Amino acid sequence: MAFNERIWIASPGPTSTTSAAAGGNVTFFVGAVVDGVASSLPQAAATTIKLNAIAVKRRSRVFILNPLLGFVSPGDVLHATHGPVIITGTRPRGKSNGVISAIVPDEQRFHETTLDTRGLQVRPDPASLPEGPHTVAEILVDGVHRHPDREALVHGTDRMTYRELDERVTSAAGGLAELGIGPGDRVAASLPNRTTLIEAFLATQRLGAIWVGINADLTTPEARWMLDDADASLLLTTPDRTREIGNDPTLTVDPETGDGSWAELVAADHPQPTIEVDPHAPAAIAYTSGTTGRPKGAVHSQHNIIWSGISSRTSYPAIPGERHGTALSCTILNLLLLGPVWSFVRGTTAVLIDRTDPVGLTSAIRAEGVSRITLVPTLVHDLVEHPEVRREDLAGLTRIVIGAAHTPPELRQRWYEKFGSWPLVGYGLTEAPSGMVRDRADDRGNDGAAGYALDPVEVVVVDAAGIEVPYGEVGEVCFRARSEGRWAGVWTPMLGYWNQPEATSEALRGGLLHTGDLGLLHADGRLLVRGRRSQLILRGGANVYPAEVERVLLMHPEVAEAAVVGLPDERLGERVVAAVVPMVGCSPDPAGLSAHCAVDLARYKVPDRFLVVDELPRNAMGKVVPRDLLPRFTD
Repeated sequence: MAFNERIWIASPGPTSTTSAAAGGNVTFFVGAVVDGVASSLPQAAATTIKLNAIAVKRRSRVFILNPLLGFVSPGDVLHATHGPVIITGTRPRGKSNGVISAIVPDEQRFHETTLDTRGLQVRPDPASLPEGPHTVAEILVDGVHRHPDREALVHGTDRMTYRELDERVTSAAGGLAELGIGPGDRVAASLPNRTTLIEAFLATQRLGAIWVGINADLTTPEARWMLDDADASLLLTTPDRTREIGNDPTLTVDPETGDGSWAELVAADHPQPTIEVDPHAPAAIAYTSGTTGRPKGAVHSQHNIIWSGISSRTSYPAIPGERHGTALSCTILNLLLLGPVWSFVRGTTAVLIDRTDPVGLTSAIRAEGVSRITLVPTLVHDLVEHPEVRREDLAGLTRIVIGAAHTPPELRQRWYEKFGSWPLVGYGLTEAPSGMVRDRADDRGNDGAAGYALDPVEVVVVDAAGIEVPYGEVGEVCFRARSEGRWAGVWTPMLGYWNQPEATSEALRGGLLHTGDLGLLHADGRLLVRGRRSQLILRGGANVYPAEVERVLLMHPEVAEAAVVGLPDERLGERVVAAVVPMVGCSPDPAGLSAHCAVDLARYKVPDRFLVVDELPRNAMGKVVPRDLLPRFTD
């Protein structure tokens, strides 16, 4: 929409209009309101609309004074000189004003969810990345040119320079092509963290194939379901896993020796074919962690996969000699991006670690001189609490990022007190496909906020009608591309969910990526996540956010971990109940926990029941699965 155009509301009566530039006002007089709306306004009612100037293909917001607010509804059409303006939602604010969300014709075409046969969104290509590489296929080019003999990838005694890794990936891509793998074919891998896993991923990207990571910790039925859902053409896994799953064709690798048909394929040194890779075509399927029902396959392009590492160059510049550790499974796309992909884009060294026990993880970090690592709160807690892990053991770890779950402020403080470095926290999701919000390196705030939007994205918090809410008000957390600056229009969400068109349309409606999480934005732009919308507890008509109660419980000196859920109740709808994992050697008393909560929480938020458990149920990503706790409260 050109914001210097005139706009009016169609009416049978006199209408006065005046032009307004972006950010200015449009004052007009209306009679009856637009197509199909029976109610009418007084003939001389003056109504002012303030137009917010935003980028083309971004959702418009129209702030509007009563009395018009009461006469339009979603689906109504206003008229401007260029054509119709579609009302998408209305929301009162106080007694005399409100907000109307609208989209103009170009945006309407953009927001329409046109899907292909796989249930993926068909959309215009976004703006190009502000700097290279522009595809994962090209990710090693700069490293080979600038520092070919620098270590690129390390696991134990298996160590490769940028030149050596590039040569092996070239041979692997040639071998896969010889097997018939090409653009759009799905190649699955289920392995522990080994260099083979990274070689295979990079090789598929050079062929334009689609990578499907399957966590090695999943059960055979879970892995089999993902293979069938993706219709995988090839599986790379261990000999034992091959016998369990029975997928054909399969390439094998012994995780201890590296022997197997994968090694033979690379050694054959088949030439890599020349393929023009489409950066916006499907490149990877990342299955969600499946906290409810079957996991969904979020599909991402190479453009999506690489933006995070490029953005990090300026947001979190690499230090000299940086060595980036990855202890969590690289079959999880988010962790593959935050580990090896980041390292290669930044020209640093990726270190794969296959130990997650506190002593083993510490030993690997110390031995390899790891300076940067991403962990989940569970591992952070274990390192903080383990008596054999000392401050000097992790002295070289200059940057730690905690993600994948709500991070208690107390846990960050305990890490700082023990190890002397301040951990950053972040927030992201499989559909993004990585971190979207993170602390700033110089920000020591510790109020539970997840941080600020990364450079390529904007955070939008909306109500049930899809209208943005004021700062400090809770709504659904959504994301869209930055609308100005060097990252304007670059970021895109997932292409959709593999073979799930309805879920795709729901998640990408209105030109936003809807997370399903509840949260609020502070005026300074920091995001505070309250928890999953599906996990919101409605107790007697009042909203209770589990994360808020969990935060208070974690302040208790005898509580190591906590999870709060809603237990169905005939009278109240749901009751608030909590499971806690005690600190070593402690036995927290339910009465004491209740009294502790009552100091900082309203009475209706204080759990009615407490369970002391040895551990909380978690999925492969380390996230607590709340529904698995409910049977414990009904036994």
